[in-house]
Amino acid sequence: MKKKILGLIPIRINSKRLPAKALLPINNYPLIMHVYKRAKLSKMLDDVIVCCDDKKIFNTVVDCGGKALLTSKKHHNGTERIGEAYKKIRKKYDLIIDVQGDEPLVNPTHIDEVVNYHLKNNDADIVVPSLKIKNTYNENIVKIVKDINERVLYFSRSKVPFTFKSKNKFLYKHLSIISFKPKSLNLFYTSKQTTLEKIEGIELLRALEIGMTIKSPDLSGDSFSVDVKEDYLKAIIKIKTDKYYKLYREKN
Repeated sequence: MKKKILGLIPIRINSKRLPAKALLPINNYPLIMHVYKRAKLSKMLDDVIVCCDDKKIFNTVVDCGGKALLTSKKHHNGTERIGEAYKKIRKKYDLIIDVQGDEPLVNPTHIDEVVNYHLKNNDADIVVPSLKIKNTYNENIVKIVKDINERVLYFSRSKVPFTFKSKNKFLYKHLSIISFKPKSLNLFYTSKQTTLEKIEGIELLRALEIGMTIKSPDLSGDSFSVDVKEDYLKAIIKIKTDKYYKLYREKN
């Protein structure tokens, strides 16, 4: 029997570093609609819903022909937001895929790869893929440390692992597509914020701290979130030559 997979896109209006970035225009579409339309290109997702905290975003998505759900403004992070949304939906799915709402160039094939990996690795509560990147101090990029079996040991905004004894030219970057078992998502949603989560500002540290198993397969390609104005300007340039944009852009 075919597994049922749900894609949820969490987004909030009051993003601190780049206010209302969900509604910023990128080649005739609001940023959030690029994420939505690209998630819809996935071959594995049975449905896609934007989970937002503001009627401006809700109305924008619906007016553009998408599906949206209003959630509380009180959530600490996107995982809590999709946790609330999934409870409201009241339908059973085998996996819930969090496609974070600030990546307008998210790769649909990455979504499919994450889903297929999780279906084959049932021992994982959560799957978050990683991309190999050049060593960087950028604190906006979440780095992953994992063992030889792809099990995540830690997430950090710091430069980890630290090059104390030998040079390390590469790090692993957290990719913003996260697969949850429904029970695992509910456990996260009903758990309180944890110490390391608060210190680093990385929500998946909560899952590690409460003993959940997270696996991280390697993916190839590129991906970035729009966190600051420089990222937004970069997205405007890159979308023009993006092969997936050509599949959903409006034709004049």
